[in-house]
Amino acid sequence: GEQRIQEMKQVEIQKRLRFRFTKNGFMLDEREGKFSEKILPWKEKFEADKWKALYEIGFEEKPDWLDAAGSFLYLLTDLFQKQLTRQPDLELARENTEVILDTDTMERLLNSVPFTLGSEFVTADWLKTAFLNLKHVFAEEISAYEGTVSLYLAEKSQHLRAPERIFFHLVESKEEDYPFAFLATYATKGEDDKVRHMPLRYALTEYAAKREKLLELLACLNRASEVSSIIREFVEKGELFHPLRLTSDEAYQILKDIPKIEETGIVCRIPNWWKKNAYGVTMSVNLGEDKPPMLGLGTILGMVPQLVVDGLALTREEIEQLLHQTEGLAFLKGKWIEVDHAKLQKLLDDMENYKGELTLAEALRMGLEEQKSGADVGPVVTNGIWMAKLFQDLRNPKRIRSAVVPRSFQATLRPYQKTGFTWLNYMNQLHFGACLADDMGLGKTVQVLAFLEKLRKSNKEAHVLLIVPASLLGNWQKEVEKFAPQMSLMILHGVSAKQLGKIIKENQQFLTITTYGMVARIEELSEIEWDCLIIDEAQAIKNPLTKQTKKVKSLKSKMRIAMTGTPIENDLTNLWSLFDFLNKGLLGSSGEFHDYCKKLEERPEGYAKLKAMISPFMLRRVKTDKEIISDLPDKLEQVDYVGLSKKQTVLYRKYVAELAEKLEELSGIQRRGLVLASLTKLKQICNHPDQYLGQTTYDSKESGKFEMLREICETIYEKRERVLVFTQFKEITSYLDEFLAEIFHCHGYVLHGGTAVSRRNEMVEAFQGEKYVPYMILSVKAGGTGLNLTNANHVIHFDRWWNPAVENQATDRAYRIGQKSNVIVHKLVCKGTIEEKIDAMIESKKELAANVIGSGGENWITEMSNEELLSVLTLD
Repeated sequence: GEQRIQEMKQVEIQKRLRFRFTKNGFMLDEREGKFSEKILPWKEKFEADKWKALYEIGFEEKPDWLDAAGSFLYLLTDLFQKQLTRQPDLELARENTEVILDTDTMERLLNSVPFTLGSEFVTADWLKTAFLNLKHVFAEEISAYEGTVSLYLAEKSQHLRAPERIFFHLVESKEEDYPFAFLATYATKGEDDKVRHMPLRYALTEYAAKREKLLELLACLNRASEVSSIIREFVEKGELFHPLRLTSDEAYQILKDIPKIEETGIVCRIPNWWKKNAYGVTMSVNLGEDKPPMLGLGTILGMVPQLVVDGLALTREEIEQLLHQTEGLAFLKGKWIEVDHAKLQKLLDDMENYKGELTLAEALRMGLEEQKSGADVGPVVTNGIWMAKLFQDLRNPKRIRSAVVPRSFQATLRPYQKTGFTWLNYMNQLHFGACLADDMGLGKTVQVLAFLEKLRKSNKEAHVLLIVPASLLGNWQKEVEKFAPQMSLMILHGVSAKQLGKIIKENQQFLTITTYGMVARIEELSEIEWDCLIIDEAQAIKNPLTKQTKKVKSLKSKMRIAMTGTPIENDLTNLWSLFDFLNKGLLGSSGEFHDYCKKLEERPEGYAKLKAMISPFMLRRVKTDKEIISDLPDKLEQVDYVGLSKKQTVLYRKYVAELAEKLEELSGIQRRGLVLASLTKLKQICNHPDQYLGQTTYDSKESGKFEMLREICETIYEKRERVLVFTQFKEITSYLDEFLAEIFHCHGYVLHGGTAVSRRNEMVEAFQGEKYVPYMILSVKAGGTGLNLTNANHVIHFDRWWNPAVENQATDRAYRIGQKSNVIVHKLVCKGTIEEKIDAMIESKKELAANVIGSGGENWITEMSNEELLSVLTLD
């Protein structure tokens, strides 16, 4: 059965091409597996030359096998091609054509960036670079093409055509009776070979002796005359060769004909307000002018509907005035307005439906509902004074008045951590659920503990429940003891649910910590209304259908915090589940949200509304942010405390008991040899029982370190970052490799003393390359020197050399010249064991560690008396 499962895994067919954005562009984000026949050729094209492949795919109908990032890239290349074919000088300029990313296209693209890997890289500069790369592909192809640009485009796609060289301009003028001006120009090359745009009358002179060329240039005017009666009139009277003064009625006629004119290949330059639909009267509903008496998503807000044009409110009299005017364009309040009687009357009738009250959650959802129903239906929600300030503060927490960190809190917060602490306090005051989604290494734990210490000091009766993966219990306990030593703490784990339920009834502390697994079994947790409910590694509730997720969501609390270092962006179902926990109802029901997400495929601009809606409730800072980087040291070192499994605990205690007896019998060199051998055995037990027992199963659940490694590496994989894992035991490297390959969905590299020098060089080159190699496992001796692996921004010391010099030398494979990211160093330490005690000794005697320990390896431990040695070895 196991073999069959492995075979099925191997032949899993990939049904989508996955992409991720990078600092300088994008790349394929593929797992190991086979690809369907229609995808495979494109996969190979993207691997060979990604920008050329992206340029080419834009000429195809949009494929159904693109993921969200791929769909965005398709939109990017589609808009590039539309922009390219709007250049009237395209036929003349060819490879020298400038393709400018205009403001409207830029805005449309930025509003369409999906929730996906690397989306933080997609900025205005990123888009300009992408356009430039696509332009280089076009330039390369067209310079090698012997025919016309029209023929080139016709061969590429039936939907694209080169624009005509004639260009229409409609602009506003200052004349009262003729408030618009119209001019036709054409693109031509001057004597200096540069392309210029000249008024159309110059064509009569330029082509006076070349009648065929003139007729070819003007042929498009006949097509435009067929679709627009006013253009036909200008052509028949010969007026199109001269600048024209137009009335508002004539301008309105042209504006309405623009789509049909542009279909003939003539590009039109028109006023921005018409392009952006800013000429129509719409309804705006003003919410939250005054601060409400109570806060939370159930807050009742007053609704004040009004009719507006491009953000300017109209009075009742002005609306009546418009209803009495003839239909067309009217100039009011310094703006041109389209007068459409039927639409105006409907808006006036609809205003009655939007008087009254609604909740804050309903108000926030109106943004999504409006997009569902289309551009002309439903009001635009605007925020009153109180609401506007509230959301400005939440979207930019630096604006919030800084909260004071209690003196009892034993840490100095970095500037961005102080902002996070202040934001959590503010969210608590507002009774909103909060998602702290900072990158791994930025210190989410310390920010949450600072908030909890403030809560404890201000509310003596408060009770907080913290739910964590079992592998993180020891870490949280250590962090509480270190940063908030006065905080009372109770851990619900390790005995039966019945016993734990009894304990919590009889003895409640300020902070109760338990695991996701225990929540479903301890019924008594549901009977308490917690002042704050916190979930760490919130991706544990990403699946809304599991029993675990339902149980966590059913707990009662006044405030909720979710902590996650992984981009919750990878699947919008995860996003819904997270917000269903934090602020229930905000994203509607699961079905409503699913329908909304399906519409995002057709109208990706909807991502902007979704982001605007959730951003007040989520604080996400990334390591690549320049402000964050300036706050961080280059190397962030942290000890991750790991609990032993039951099997490890039994083996560890048994070994120490046997050792205690042997120590009494030996002395001198034999005793020294026994102590050094014992250190190795205990380290093996701490790594995995199978390593000590010489077995080969390596079930991760039997080792606290394997489970901690999973927690850390799942987050690293979600960000597609890279990690170096150091161990001093060659025999465990292949098992770590199999374990990590499952997490990263592909194999990395293993490097130890037995690796040939030529193979080492190949590994380093591949690891430092662009293709994603997620991890390298190195034995400390083989990988400790001479390697340059700066593509890794995580280092994990799976087991410890109690020699800081050796560990630092290993860490510096990643942290050295050429490293562009901050390096996060994780040191795995089993709680209560020799690992923790010796780590504490080295930390407290840094100078001794550098001088004495640094030169003598682990021999210094053999000099301890039996009593000292056993106190260090015995399991707490």
